[in-house]
Amino acid sequence: RQKLVDETIKVFGRIDLLVNNAGVAPDVRADVLEATEESFDRLININLKGPYFLTQLVCRKMVEQFANRNSQIANPKIINITSISAYTAHTQRGDYAVSKAGLAMMTQVYAARMAEFGVNVYEIRPGVIQTDMTGAVKEKYDDLIFNKDLTPIKRWGQPDDVARAVVVAIAKDYFPFSTGEVINVDGGFAMRRL
Repeated sequence: RQKLVDETIKVFGRIDLLVNNAGVAPDVRADVLEATEESFDRLININLKGPYFLTQLVCRKMVEQFANRNSQIANPKIINITSISAYTAHTQRGDYAVSKAGLAMMTQVYAARMAEFGVNVYEIRPGVIQTDMTGAVKEKYDDLIFNKDLTPIKRWGQPDDVARAVVVAIAKDYFPFSTGEVINVDGGFAMRRL
């Protein structure tokens, strides 16, 4: 993490945007009563601990930048990519859900702490996105999306849907008076419906 921050400062002289997007699923989708401590530790370390402490290092640099800021530079931003699993109980991936729920709270904690330094922090919460991670359960989600009304928008989410939220909405500073916000990119999954 320190090397990443040092290299960024060396090449660009500053850090204006951090996107915490690294994440893994469990190696085995195990029932919560059968899941292993090794799987839990792996997911917490990669999905939560890594972003938490990388964000800490980046925030320290952003605080330094605030003290020496040029008013023509937009406020820095931090974006955490979580998942609908942050608030959706899934008994076959409890460790994954816990890691994403932790990342969601991390967004709130850093948003509260960094506001005084002009750093806005956001959470982008993707739904079912068609990636290598969901490839193993494609048939299951095809059925849920197209036959079982999982989402009002009847298609798989694409990586580009998430990327647009990062690049078009947040990185271009279209939400300068928002921090700690959750942006759902989930086909409407988060809506309560009758």
